[in-house]
Amino acid sequence: MSMRPANLKQAVSLAATALATGVMPQAMPRDPARDAALRALAAVAGERGWGLPVLRDVAGAQAELLFPGGEAELVEAWSDLCDRDMLAHMQDTPEPRLSLRVREALLYRLPLDEAMRRAASRGVSAQLVGGGQAAFRRGWMRTVNAIWMAARDESSGATYLTKRLTLAQVYGATFLYWLAGVPDEAALAAFVDRRLACVRRLGQARGVVVGRVMGLMGLIRPQAAG
Repeated sequence: MSMRPANLKQAVSLAATALATGVMPQAMPRDPARDAALRALAAVAGERGWGLPVLRDVAGAQAELLFPGGEAELVEAWSDLCDRDMLAHMQDTPEPRLSLRVREALLYRLPLDEAMRRAASRGVSAQLVGGGQAAFRRGWMRTVNAIWMAARDESSGATYLTKRLTLAQVYGATFLYWLAGVPDEAALAAFVDRRLACVRRLGQARGVVVGRVMGLMGLIRPQAAG
């Protein structure tokens, strides 16, 4: 199976749009046996793919019964496992600033690990070409939400949704860059920093515009010069 970059970009865009509903997908089934089978398969998936025959070969004949949804479920469950690994890692981070916790979670979720990158590439192809588009969107939405959870964000209401939509843009761009192959850790970190800086600039500009509009409407008064 082959996948065109345009198809992946469209799938990421649709996943970001799905976040606008504010309704997150249900959690996936989780148990130690599934996790062990997924780790065994992920170790070879970059070379051999995510098929059930490969799963049986590396995790035993009974492993197939753990994933009745087949290949698409395998990839979706692996994405969920990677999210949980990220959440576990971030529990002990000493970083006090929210923005840097988001940065740390992003970089941990997309490590400079060639085996993981190749497994992700094969997994995305399996989902988008093999009819698992809905599974791709669910997994992608969970990851964006998990990054905010890992960063210990406590927002709610409209702010909760806005933050996830904003991060969807950052994660989407970073995911595509990572999937295409990153030269080194510094390059990936610099890419993330540029995207986060862009978000901050947009937020500041938006605040200035809103303030001016509210001032023109008489909703706020300019502060007197000291």
